[in-house]
Amino acid sequence: MATKKDRIGNLPASKPMAFLSDVHGNLTALEAVFKELHARAVVDIFVAGDLLLGGDRPLEVWQRLQAVGAHCIRGAGDFALATVAPERLRPSSPEEAEMAARFAETRRALGDLILRRLAELPQRLRLPMIDGRELLMVHGSPKDPLESISHEIDDDELRELLADDAANIIVCGATHVPFIRQIDDVQVVNVGSVGEAPGGGVAHFTLVLPSPSGATIEQTWTEY
Repeated sequence: MATKKDRIGNLPASKPMAFLSDVHGNLTALEAVFKELHARAVVDIFVAGDLLLGGDRPLEVWQRLQAVGAHCIRGAGDFALATVAPERLRPSSPEEAEMAARFAETRRALGDLILRRLAELPQRLRLPMIDGRELLMVHGSPKDPLESISHEIDDDELRELLADDAANIIVCGATHVPFIRQIDDVQVVNVGSVGEAPGGGVAHFTLVLPSPSGATIEQTWTEY
């Protein structure tokens, strides 16, 4: 059931919107996407979590997202940053030790105020559409915001993760692989990753263009 906190606005969405996910503190990739959105005159930006952990510019990424008024939800990495003390981590390999050091450095770079704001981000956002349908943005899935929807799962697995949610369009991230899939009367749109796309060097984003006759969805990417 939608709550006041997870619903954006009272009027149906009627302007072009950009949906991003998994920026992972990669400022260069985010700026490349913003440049494309500026060229297309798209100003309504939504980000499906995992905003800051992973890259070397987490504070600057947060500041840029705030500056453009992006509507952000909380992903797994955001939740970890906000709630896990670095001293609780117990790395068992050099790779894990490096990740733990990056985690601690990211928390230091952000500071307590931003960490509290990360913790306060919603886990999902709902948008009424001008065609009468509803869009739901989650990081993972309607069933569990931290359980991702992969392009490889079968129809029954997908239906379970949708959990009979009332939304007609489900926008998600987490897997870093973009796809659009129709299941029954629901469109599932995974918007891929801005900062950690497989292979690197490209940043994914998805445009949703509402109209009274139905939304047009365009998945694309830019190099950085």
